[in-house]
Amino acid sequence: MFNPFKKTYSKEEKERIEFLRGVKPFDLLSDDQLFIFLPYLYPRVYKKNEAVFFRKDPSQALYIVQSGTVSLNLDRDGEMEPLMNVAASEAFGDNCFVRDSQRIYNAIVTSEDAQLFVLPQGNILEVFDSKPKVKALVLESLLTRYNDYTSKIFEAYKSSFGFFELKQAYTDKA
Repeated sequence: MFNPFKKTYSKEEKERIEFLRGVKPFDLLSDDQLFIFLPYLYPRVYKKNEAVFFRKDPSQALYIVQSGTVSLNLDRDGEMEPLMNVAASEAFGDNCFVRDSQRIYNAIVTSEDAQLFVLPQGNILEVFDSKPKVKALVLESLLTRYNDYTSKIFEAYKSSFGFFELKQAYTDKA
């Protein structure tokens, strides 16, 4: 049945909505909920070896890769230890969902260039304050992701027993 009051989207809006739907932490949102974020997606192009951010920088935005690759890594004793590479339809910098947080890793472009969407923390928090259902769904998606990370940490710990004490990840004392 035709609904004359249903929101219609332009071709570009539909493409952006479909793109966002494929990105955690937005995968649980409806078209109308995804549409809320569209005005806040700022395209930015980074060049090879350019830093998106460094560890300990303020967490002021979420980054979504449209094309290219970005290496997430830790700097240890002057060397970069790779954690993972992120590519198209993946987001990074999700600790921006926590107010007053700092980056815990470096993000460096590894492809010739990378086209990213930047979603500022202020806009995210504004949406969360006005749309608690959207906030709940985004956080649910993030929690699924963190549950997967925690499972992988436990598996890595079990296979490399003796290199560190797992309780270090769960206490304030090292």
